[in-house]
Amino acid sequence: MKSIAKVLSLLFVSSSLLTHSHAADWLQFRGPDGSAVASEGQIPKTLKIDWAAELPGRGLSCPIVVGDKVFVTCASGPSQERLHLFCFKAADGSKIWERQLKATGRTMTQAKTNVAAPSPCSDGKHVFAIWSCNDLAAFDLEGNLLWLRGLTMDYPNVSNSLGMASSLLVINGALVVPVENDSESYTIGIDAKTGVNLWKMDRPKAANWSTPIVWRPKGATPAVLLQSKDGLTAVDANTGSPLWSYAEGASTMSSSVSTGDMVLAASHGITALQPQSNGAQPKQLWRIDQMNPATASPVAMNGHIYAINSAGVLVQASLADGARGFKLRLKGPFSGSPVAAGDRMLAVNEKGLVQIIDPSTPEGAVVSELQLAAQGQGTGLEHTFRQQRSRVCACGQRRMAAGSGGRKVGDASPLRFHAARSQCPPYRNIITRLRSVKAKPEASPTLAAASSILQSAPWWT
Repeated sequence: MKSIAKVLSLLFVSSSLLTHSHAADWLQFRGPDGSAVASEGQIPKTLKIDWAAELPGRGLSCPIVVGDKVFVTCASGPSQERLHLFCFKAADGSKIWERQLKATGRTMTQAKTNVAAPSPCSDGKHVFAIWSCNDLAAFDLEGNLLWLRGLTMDYPNVSNSLGMASSLLVINGALVVPVENDSESYTIGIDAKTGVNLWKMDRPKAANWSTPIVWRPKGATPAVLLQSKDGLTAVDANTGSPLWSYAEGASTMSSSVSTGDMVLAASHGITALQPQSNGAQPKQLWRIDQMNPATASPVAMNGHIYAINSAGVLVQASLADGARGFKLRLKGPFSGSPVAAGDRMLAVNEKGLVQIIDPSTPEGAVVSELQLAAQGQGTGLEHTFRQQRSRVCACGQRRMAAGSGGRKVGDASPLRFHAARSQCPPYRNIITRLRSVKAKPEASPTLAAASSILQSAPWWT
């Protein structure tokens, strides 16, 4: 994503989607069960910006809403090594608290993405956040650190050359963490209370940016659907036991969606599956290869499924038989996924143009637009980022910014600073102590010890 200003902003578009009832919470990437459909409310026909809040650095993660609070992540610093989690009031955007961590894993990403690409999630009582560097943290709603894991310390080869982006999912006390890549590839089930592994599953060795979703079959325990280049695998969230699999391949970017007993896989376009109760191969109901969701994930609502293809065309198909409906050209390009509430959809393109779509008309229609000040690549509830110029050392001292002529940013007086993380004594001390914690099999070497270390660090705020 091209940076276009000194600072970045978190923009919330119309609070009509954000109510204070628990039923309307938006607890993860793409909302309830990863469906991208709000269970209550209606996207308004005309948008307005209710509030904006400045954020440091960059980020593409989706904000989540828990009661009257909004949580969002970002990353700042010359190497995106400073990790941020913010809590705002949903009503007016005022900041309640901010927490900062220091990256322990790889922060290199492709230019279009960044370290704060994965979205946080919540079980309604706690907030779980992960960044592309595979640093994973749990907080309560008041901002108290509960546990912390540096997954790259546990599994050194968990990374890819472009950056990680799969988001978290929490269900029945289990936090599902996909860290799939072309080297050491896993999905891990973690105890949400303690941060210790419940299970770890080997996954196909290939870069994967799709996010798990929840499948809720009638009369059965909800399961987690994992997606990869090889297809879909349904697993028990608490044990990691496989329930069934679909092995005809799937997207590694857009995520699948479920509605009722039907799973709509991002595979060969869109493939509608009916899982079997005996764990056998799911039955294929229909397939429409003209509906290729590309990067954006599909949305199922009001008897239809919708997907935005690589040309920026919104394609409609019937959930009953896959019969294709309208094609509506939107103003693209799109990397983010649309969301829906009531009988309207909202999509944000990479240039920050918000488009409100009424899919109930015979050919579909864009009923209004709102141009945001920055670019966006996340979901419709997107926070869009702009780059800051000042650079801050791990110990709180400021570095020189590009074009500053040798003077420190924001301070004309002499000020000692560290040009690299390795020169920063607090940073070196933290990393040394973290690495000295003895690892336990299938657990983490960075739980209780790391928590006390980080809370006493100079860069903890």
